Amino acid sequence: MEIIRVNTKRGLELKGIMFGNYSMDTLIIIMSGICSNIFQNDLLLTTGQLLNENNIACIIGHSMDAFSCFAYSDLSVGKQKITGVFNDDFNVVYEDVESYVKYAKCSGFKNIILAGHSLGSNKIIHYLGSTEDDFVDYFIVSSPVDLAYWFKVMPNISDCIKKAKEFVNENRGDEILPYLFGGFSPMTAKTALEFYNARNLMNCPIISKEGEGDSLNNIKINGSFVIGEKDSLTEDDPKGFLEKINLYTKNPDKNEVIVVPGASHIFYGKDKEYAQTILKIVKENAF
Repeated sequence: MEIIRVNTKRGLELKGIMFGNYSMDTLIIIMSGICSNIFQNDLLLTTGQLLNENNIACIIGHSMDAFSCFAYSDLSVGKQKITGVFNDDFNVVYEDVESYVKYAKCSGFKNIILAGHSLGSNKIIHYLGSTEDDFVDYFIVSSPVDLAYWFKVMPNISDCIKKAKEFVNENRGDEILPYLFGGFSPMTAKTALEFYNARNLMNCPIISKEGEGDSLNNIKINGSFVIGEKDSLTEDDPKGFLEKINLYTKNPDKNEVIVVPGASHIFYGKDKEYAQTILKIVKENAF
């Protein structure tokens, strides 16, 4: 496992984690979700390690400050927690994902698989539905989010947005809000507003019917959709949620939908099962 540095067009250096080496034929890039990085999300570490053990390289892609760790006090439980991704820019999602893909291409890998978890899945859908490049051979979308629905069911969104607007109007946009956004993530005021208005990531409008399906339909390659049996962001129908997302793609019959038994949205306690699922997908589609 090593830290890699990937340069974006705008000059920002992104930090990722690579498992394996550059002599391996196949590489999978996994874009992490909001408030998620290699240090705090077990599924990312476990998956990278398992793939490496099976001679498959893996890059965990972090955008903006996602690689960093930030300690904060969660007053709701009276404990200090550590997280990442409290400062992001959703206007440059395409560029961030593209940077990792081009890094992989320039590194000489023969087979490139692009994956994402949670909001990371929405990010790769946005990229794959927009790119003219043909560098990626297969996709794996895990636990994608219907953002408009998410904003309706997560706690304190309206309070956070109201406070974020106040902060921005007071030129305090880079300050972290006094509330956890959606009850789970510390976030700067500017990031919270950009997240709330990230139309480019509203590409899985299954429940809310708000957003667009063109990105999914524009994807030129086939892939797999993975979700936990107990994913709480699917209106109690994880499999149906993914099946409806798949229907937006060009060739739904050529894609697969996989449900991991007993797993939640973040696969807490089921990271090994998630890793085995990803390994199986890669072995069946990359060799």
